[in-house]
Amino acid sequence: MAKVNIIGVPEHFNLPWHLCIENGEFEELGINLQWTDIPEGTGKMCQMLRNNETDLAVILTEGIVKDISEGNPSTIIQEYVASPLQWGIHVAHNSPFNKVEDLEGKRIAISRFGSGSHLMAIVHAKKMGWSIDNLQFVIVNTLDNAVKALTEGEADYFMWEHFMTKPVVDKGIFRRLGDCPTPWPSFMIVANNSFLEKNKGLINNLLDCINTTTAEFKMIPSIDRTLATKYNIEIEDIKEWMNMTMWSQRQLSERHFNKVQQQLIDLGLITNTINYCDTVL
Repeated sequence: MAKVNIIGVPEHFNLPWHLCIENGEFEELGINLQWTDIPEGTGKMCQMLRNNETDLAVILTEGIVKDISEGNPSTIIQEYVASPLQWGIHVAHNSPFNKVEDLEGKRIAISRFGSGSHLMAIVHAKKMGWSIDNLQFVIVNTLDNAVKALTEGEADYFMWEHFMTKPVVDKGIFRRLGDCPTPWPSFMIVANNSFLEKNKGLINNLLDCINTTTAEFKMIPSIDRTLATKYNIEIEDIKEWMNMTMWSQRQLSERHFNKVQQQLIDLGLITNTINYCDTVL
């Protein structure tokens, strides 16, 4: 049995992996897949890939493209979620800010530098026509810490996935002022290069397994109720999210790769360009 370590955020997008593990589907292929939740998100996962602390990661597209351009020895082995990620723009319930325009120049809570919450705050600021040179960031690591930071006035707003944050909004802890979707496919499956070089056959078998599950995921009986219960999200919100979400069973296209990289260049987030053939399996 080949042991494989994989990491990802503890969010509803990754339920197909947990189902495959629980059903013993990877074991049937001789793969002992060990999943670890990383609530700190993409920045932390990039660090773990660099440090050989994981073999695989399910990770945000913009974060991994940026980190590979900065020397992360990893390869995109497949697109995982092709649809954009909906980033909610949140303030504390008692915040004086009532519309997105009020947030110009305000302090932004982020999980880590290089994370999605960091990069998308810059994407959003650019979209709004704000100066991105003097953005103020407050590192909070996790959603729970973001709740504390905004509630206690240590930061002013926080961008996180719309539906995972909605329970916090429904409880009257956050208010959501708007959404900012990613202008690219949201999640990639990435391999550490040292693992990839020795295990290409194993990776192909693993991808066949997860792709079969994601292709049929929306047809699983009562999957909406399973998701709602597991992730503490209202059933109607889960149904809306499932209608918006498209898992992928193909590789990231060169067109989408170039679009991501060019936007990161335009935003001043990367300076070293990388080739599609060197970055994508």
